[in-house]
Amino acid sequence: MSKPNFDLSNLALQMVLPNNELIYDDKGMPSVMVKIPKFKISDVITGGSSNTHPAFIVNGKEVDAIYISKYLNVVDDGRAYSLPGQDPANTLNFDQAVQYCTAKGEGWHLMTNAEWAAIELWCLKNGFIPKGNNSYGKDGSESNYKAIPSMKDGNGATCRTATGTGPLSWYHDGTVCGIADLKGDVWEWSGGLRFVFGEVQVLADNSAADLDNPQNASSAMWKAIDATSGSLIDPKGDGRTANSVKVDIVSGKMQYTTTIANATGNVNCKFAEITCAASIGAAAKAVLQALGLLCTDASADYATSQCYLNNAEAERLVCRGGRWHNSALGLFSFSGDSPRSYVGTAVGFRSAYYKKI
Repeated sequence: MSKPNFDLSNLALQMVLPNNELIYDDKGMPSVMVKIPKFKISDVITGGSSNTHPAFIVNGKEVDAIYISKYLNVVDDGRAYSLPGQDPANTLNFDQAVQYCTAKGEGWHLMTNAEWAAIELWCLKNGFIPKGNNSYGKDGSESNYKAIPSMKDGNGATCRTATGTGPLSWYHDGTVCGIADLKGDVWEWSGGLRFVFGEVQVLADNSAADLDNPQNASSAMWKAIDATSGSLIDPKGDGRTANSVKVDIVSGKMQYTTTIANATGNVNCKFAEITCAASIGAAAKAVLQALGLLCTDASADYATSQCYLNNAEAERLVCRGGRWHNSALGLFSFSGDSPRSYVGTAVGFRSAYYKKI
């Protein structure tokens, strides 16, 4: 009888952290990943559809689970890795973040907006919104908990912190088994979502997880969202697709609509302050909610997360989660005001993985 081929490192990890796995890239190098089993939209949004959440649909096929980097990523030899106690990678643009992830081989990708939405909605439904470094090394709402600094500014104030060194309140499920540092520290580039002159454009479901589906500026994979049916439609390219969901600026705040009257550029408001015009139908609202772009409960604490957008430019990519020096930033924060070429010391990324069918 042959002996079982145990991965002893994985066995040891899962004895302590049952839903964590060491997943190896095509060079045999490991990353610590958190397994998120498939769930339905109705599992995370009360009254939502019984359909599978889009994070678990790649190229029209359902996957049993997605695997999210437990830690903000670092880069070694042109590849992304999820490892504890590291200074998070930063000063990289969107395309570099995508490349560092896809270089690891089949199934690896930049964490997508659909995946981020799945995690944040799960947190909301389960009654725990993680905290994190949004106030110079600590959470703005916590006075005693801090993480190990990994970068300080010229005045000695803590900026970035070493991955996974914060308290349990900084993990997505409040336990050491969870995903660390989703809130604050550095903004995280997010795949599969962009704004084109304020028009919301996505790759279908979680198809941005497949490295064969390009996310470059001219990719034909980008689709607009029909404001009536919520179905995906081919965009015109100038942000003026008929009846598509777009973002207008009304009274200084974001509003989803079909026609933009105020393409005035940068705007920011709380997540709860983002509204829909009468032209946005219930089906389209449901799509926006499933993608973490529209509140499901304006009275909840998460709704105070600050969000940013620029609706006057040809293309703006999206970052998630906030950075170290603004206590108004949180798990539901998104920033859609940066070109894909933007780099900064407060912008990093996180890889994810799925088992390709």
